Amino acid sequence: MSERTFFPTILALAVCSVSMVVGTEPAARPVPPVLKVHTAPPSTKPESPAWSSDQTPADFLDNVGGRLKIRWRQHYREAAPVPSNERTRGAFVLGSLLADSFLALQATDAQQFRNTNQDVMNYARTLGLSEKLTPRLMSQGKLAEMEQWPDLRQEVVDGHQELCRLLREQKDDDLAILVDLGVWIRLLQLVSTVVDEGDEQAKFPLCIGSPKLVEDLQARWSRLSQPTQVIDRIDTVGHTITFMAKAWLQDLPADKARVTKTREKLAELVARITSR
Repeated sequence: MSERTFFPTILALAVCSVSMVVGTEPAARPVPPVLKVHTAPPSTKPESPAWSSDQTPADFLDNVGGRLKIRWRQHYREAAPVPSNERTRGAFVLGSLLADSFLALQATDAQQFRNTNQDVMNYARTLGLSEKLTPRLMSQGKLAEMEQWPDLRQEVVDGHQELCRLLREQKDDDLAILVDLGVWIRLLQLVSTVVDEGDEQAKFPLCIGSPKLVEDLQARWSRLSQPTQVIDRIDTVGHTITFMAKAWLQDLPADKARVTKTREKLAELVARITSR
């Protein structure tokens, strides 16, 4: 091949190669659109009920504890006053002490449980139950000392039920009812305090457990004999239950003011009956 034809051929091949390289360069990738992230507003949908008729107090605290951040030990009370001769008031206080036993159980606090257990024993004695309940209460104290919490939980649940059964067997039906009312009123005092410390509207109804619990308390109160219902201080129990029914058994949005008022009413009731 002559020089005259060689150099144009090389030039043409070079231009072709450059064209191929340029032509096969990958196209730029499209930029994906920017997605806007929308933050959902806080839920105002009410929590499902924290109480049902088949729940024990231990179940109730388990349920509430799963929904609220509760520092159980912050809700201990001072030691119970020396039992008085007023058996109706003593029965209510005894119920509130059983609630404190469930509280210590939740906190897995052996010493607090044993302290409360001693108060329970003192009040049980004033109702004529010491001989029958002492062995069980001593067994509970031993379980707490050994930190056998699942066994202790069942013992406390069974002990509460046995105490009420013994009262009914000795024809003290009113006292059995007051023990039960004392348990639930004290637990609601605790829970309403926790709920009132927060501002999440969906959790406001938890301060009464559920409307069904309030209805249950109404039914228990209605089974008390009329003379017992009008005893000084005991009558406050009925007034407080009536307040909760009027405040919460209506189809109205929950608000913080009602939560605060409920907490105050429950605290006043517990303080009035348990004080000397």
